Amino acid sequence: MRKHLLPILGLSMATLWLGACTPTVQLAAPSEPITINLNVKVEHEVLVRVDKQIDTLLEENSELF
Repeated sequence: MRKHLLPILGLSMATLWLGACTPTVQLAAPSEPITINLNVKVEHEVLVRVDKQIDTLLEENSELF
């Protein structure tokens, strides 16, 4: 009777040993909100070029604007 018990005990121990090595995957929400820092710097430059004639015309007729 003991000869039959040894293989069964060995199989049950092997099953427990292999079962303890199974990987687990856990999903959890982050504790802090997700922030995205883009570090974008936006610059724009507006250039207005006025001819000398238009410039003098605007000076002479300053009441237009």
